[in-house]
Amino acid sequence: MKFGIVASRFNREISERLVEGARDFFLRRGAAVSAQEVVWVPGAFELPVAALRLARSGKVRAVVAVGCILEGETAHYRYLSEAALNGLIMAGVLSGVPVTCGVITARSWKAARDRSQKRGVNRGREAAEAAWEMTQA
Repeated sequence: MKFGIVASRFNREISERLVEGARDFFLRRGAAVSAQEVVWVPGAFELPVAALRLARSGKVRAVVAVGCILEGETAHYRYLSEAALNGLIMAGVLSGVPVTCGVITARSWKAARDRSQKRGVNRGREAAEAAWEMTQA
C-alpha cells in the first residue's frame, strides 16, 4: 500500500516536522519509505492541486496534506486557510481517494511548534493515522 504526502515549503521547519510525523506513522504500520511519496509545493494554497494530482495518479491509496499557516497582521491567513481546507476536501471528493488534512493554522510560531512535536502532538501524524484508517474502511 502506497501513501502520498503533499507538503508546503512555506514555514518549512514546521512542515518538515509534520512530514516526519506522517512518515513515522506509516513506517510503524509497515509502509516502507519507498511506499511513501512526498511532494513539496510552494505554499498551502497549492496543496489541493498537488493532492488532487497525486490522488488521481493511481499510485497512492490516500494522501496526507501538511503545512503551516501562521496568523499575521491581516485577515489573509483566514482566507488562505479556508481556501486550502476547502480545496483539500474537494480533492478527496473529486478523486474518490482519501485526502486528510494535517495543515496547522496557528496564531504564533510557538503554537505551530507545539502542534508538530516529534514525540507529542503532531498534526502530520494524526492526519496519517486518519488516512490509514480510511484505507481500512
